[in-house]
Amino acid sequence: MTNRTRWKIFRPRAKLIDWISPVKIRRTNNGAPAQYDPTFIGPIHNRSCTDIICCALFMLVIVGYMVVGILAWLYGDPRHVLYPRNSTGMFCGVGQNKDKPSVLYFDIIKCATGTNIMAAALQGLQCPTTQVCVKSCPSEFWMLSPLAYLPNAKPDDYFKQEFCVPSFQLQGTNLSATDIINKELCPFFYTPTTSVLGRCLPGFGGNAYNPSNVPANFSFPGLDENQTIAAIMNATGDLAGGFNIKDVGLRIFEDFAKSWQWIVAGLVIAMVVSILFLLLLRFTAPVLVWILIVGVLAVGAFGIWYCYNEYMSLASSSLTFSNVGFTTNVNVYLQVRDTWLAFLIILCIVEAVLLLALIFLRNRIFIAIALIQETSKALGHMMSTLFYPVVTFVLLVVCVSYWGITALYLATSGGPVYKVVALNSTQDNCRDIRANETCDPETFNSTKYPDCPSARCIFINYNTEGLFQRNLFNLQIYNVVAFLWCVNFVIALGHCTLAGAFASYYWAFRKPADIPTFPLIQSFMRALRYHVGSLAFGALILTLVQIVRIILEYLDHKFKEAQNPCTRFLMCCLKCCFWCLEKFIKFINRNAYIMIAIYGKNFCVSAKNAFSLLMRNIIRVVVLDKVTDLLLFFGKLLVVGGVGVLAFFFFSGRIPTPGTTFETAALNYYWMPIITVVFGAYLIAHGFFSVYNMGVDTLFLCFLEDLERNDGSAEKPYFMSKNLMKILNKKNKQPKRG
Repeated sequence: MTNRTRWKIFRPRAKLIDWISPVKIRRTNNGAPAQYDPTFIGPIHNRSCTDIICCALFMLVIVGYMVVGILAWLYGDPRHVLYPRNSTGMFCGVGQNKDKPSVLYFDIIKCATGTNIMAAALQGLQCPTTQVCVKSCPSEFWMLSPLAYLPNAKPDDYFKQEFCVPSFQLQGTNLSATDIINKELCPFFYTPTTSVLGRCLPGFGGNAYNPSNVPANFSFPGLDENQTIAAIMNATGDLAGGFNIKDVGLRIFEDFAKSWQWIVAGLVIAMVVSILFLLLLRFTAPVLVWILIVGVLAVGAFGIWYCYNEYMSLASSSLTFSNVGFTTNVNVYLQVRDTWLAFLIILCIVEAVLLLALIFLRNRIFIAIALIQETSKALGHMMSTLFYPVVTFVLLVVCVSYWGITALYLATSGGPVYKVVALNSTQDNCRDIRANETCDPETFNSTKYPDCPSARCIFINYNTEGLFQRNLFNLQIYNVVAFLWCVNFVIALGHCTLAGAFASYYWAFRKPADIPTFPLIQSFMRALRYHVGSLAFGALILTLVQIVRIILEYLDHKFKEAQNPCTRFLMCCLKCCFWCLEKFIKFINRNAYIMIAIYGKNFCVSAKNAFSLLMRNIIRVVVLDKVTDLLLFFGKLLVVGGVGVLAFFFFSGRIPTPGTTFETAALNYYWMPIITVVFGAYLIAHGFFSVYNMGVDTLFLCFLEDLERNDGSAEKPYFMSKNLMKILNKKNKQPKRG
């Protein structure tokens, strides 16, 4: 027996005519107030499926998304991106080259100065020079000795087999050093390199390339040592980035391995502080809110005082706006007395508006504080709601992972295409093979081209033939659209689930006795069973707007250089309008999901009812929204700032750690654990506070419905807390007994 039923036992039996006769309702431009329903005692359980067509469409898109993922998995090969290739197209670091993870470029200069016409077709880090997989990159300067060119010189005395083409053996070869170099079977020089994304590139961060460390005989024909080093650096460009990426990554990983326990401890502290802050708001909310409001007014008063002092200090100044004219130097305007007068007037107006709002809206501020306290009570009775963001986070990780993996496999779909390329484009006899002649790297033999010894079978791109390969771009677009829809659906599911749980709390007449068992799980199951279509409908509307924003950003980036001022202005206006539209749709969706969770109606009806209800109470909406935003901003600042300062003092060694083996001095980059703790603390605080924000919005809508449905009589009692009734000067009349 519910509490509402117990209440009915003691009140006079309602007449049948009161239940079926039309009720006179006061109508406004924002719809009619909610009508009293004697059977309503919280989220409706007897509901049906809503927006079935959109549900079917969403399921169809999900099935198609799975099919796209399967096809991408069948045709794609992420090794094309994850692992480098040698000249024959074999991957380094896998298969028969498992012990050779890096690729070495024979002549790194050709990466920048090669004139071969096929060089433009090469993708990624492919260069028109022979590349071989090696166990480790060279760590010293080496140049082929001039003695190797003597007629009786043995190549195996001068070249190193580990850096030569695997199919070529130095031992017992009849080729001269000149033939080996022309056929690019072995490199004739190499420099100290480091593995960057699996490619052996010069690491310019250390002292290896200091002129004092370069051997005197290390120079190319016609160049001295400095010019040779400059040519190598120009060839590799900015890819090395001035530092060893892998080395930095290893150092950061080492820091995480040393400090991960303390990072976890910092995140646990952030979680505990967030929970305590939210639970204690039932006691501290009034004090915090008024402190923050007074603080805002104090800041405004200080600004007025400062502007007045600056205005008076420039009393002798003769500068005016007409004398200064237009300039980009803002400091010049600060020397003009009228500037501070304008600031003073603006701040005085803002301060006056805030004071008047505080005086005339104080009752609504009390209501906002009471709702915040009530939300804190609800969290105390339903602690499971605080941890629901973990479910949302896991589902979002699944969506992002599936999108990323599918995009990677789609990008590498199609078999690799190999073509015969003349690495030495200066040879006239090689011109005949520069056409699109395909080859197989497994069976390719350069002896087929005796007049062009530098001919090689090199990977060019991926096959674009076939129905699947020709539609890769369309499939990538489908991947993005389905990803955005799924992400927005997951967020909508979280909103609807939390709204149902908080609504169950509000519409329990005696709290916490009448709160349903496992309200969060019940709300989650109702949302999945009945309202997948409605949630997908709202998510689809938001997705379409986001797609338009993405297209606008792409067009703005693509044609930025060609735009004139008028076009840039129009583009900026379009981007601003769609940004505002996205914010508005998020606001409508959020409140529509609350109404769906309570009444079980379809999306359009729920959105209309929620919007009308809010518009009938627009002042209360604005006050509650701003008070809640101010309070939650302070809470996030407290959690993230406090934990960040603590992490800084700890990881920088300012807080001693006696009795532990952890030493902050042993960290390579102590700021990395600090950044990790701060970022993690923000995510944790955002997750907990988002639940709290949803609770405030849900209880607020329920409160407005309660005011319109009920009047505090024995037949229609209020469900709001006694604190709210006290603020509104309302109370429930006791039922007559007997």
